[in-house]
Amino acid sequence: MIRSMTGYGREETVIEDRKFTVEIKAVNHRYLDLAVRVPRKLSFLEIRIRNFLKERMERGKVDCFVFYENLSENDVSLKYNESLAEEYMKHFARIEERFGLENDIRVSTLSRCQDVFVMEEKEVDEDELFQLLEQPLKAALQKFVESREKEGEALKTDLLQKLDDMEKDVAKIEKRVPDIVVEYKAALREKVKELLEDNSIDEGRVAAEVTMFADRMAVDEEVVRLKSHIKAMEQELEKGGAVGRKLDFIAQEMNREANTILSKSTDLAVSDTGIELKTGIEKIREQIQNLE
Repeated sequence: MIRSMTGYGREETVIEDRKFTVEIKAVNHRYLDLAVRVPRKLSFLEIRIRNFLKERMERGKVDCFVFYENLSENDVSLKYNESLAEEYMKHFARIEERFGLENDIRVSTLSRCQDVFVMEEKEVDEDELFQLLEQPLKAALQKFVESREKEGEALKTDLLQKLDDMEKDVAKIEKRVPDIVVEYKAALREKVKELLEDNSIDEGRVAAEVTMFADRMAVDEEVVRLKSHIKAMEQELEKGGAVGRKLDFIAQEMNREANTILSKSTDLAVSDTGIELKTGIEKIREQIQNLE
């Protein structure tokens, strides 16, 4: 399917007393610009998350936010630093001896001394945590892709309609060019007749001049290439996938052919249609910038 570069997906899941929230959003960008934001305690997973996402998208400025909360009561443990407590007691004894003070240190007093008791978070198994995170990550990514595909299908419908309009403009030009040559020949004969008055017209000279004019006006090759480009773009749209860059290249080629037709044209109708053709191509290029 055709995918837009803009998209959004969010998933919130509680697994084994651990709450994960994953949010993925993207806007247009020429290349893949991926930013992953995770809590500091999960910073070791950032590269794995980035690689996971890079394998599943090609273009767009993508932001992935991961929020994590451990709901378990066993998330932290209390550690007693016995060696530090001994150091405190030695210094209290020295103070007692040096200043002749009563050593009234109680357990409650010692426990309040800095770093005697320390709250520590339990070590996290990286592989285990990533396996838990994969479920909400995949779910958010699936919603993200679905939103891209939905918008992509709307863009595809619009682009196919614009290509159909382009085909009609190309057909108008193709039909009009032979009539221009006929009209030029008639006008040329009339002009020569006026200039020569009653003298006979050299049909050979007229034919030669008309042939030269027809050569200058010939846009057969440009018309054939435009038809080919339109067909190629339709096929790519139907094939689907990440086709944005390829379609952009085809649109550039279309624009080149339209410019050539306009540069050759001396006919108002062909020029007007050529301008409509270029306008349509520009609209197509704008839409293509939204495709992955």
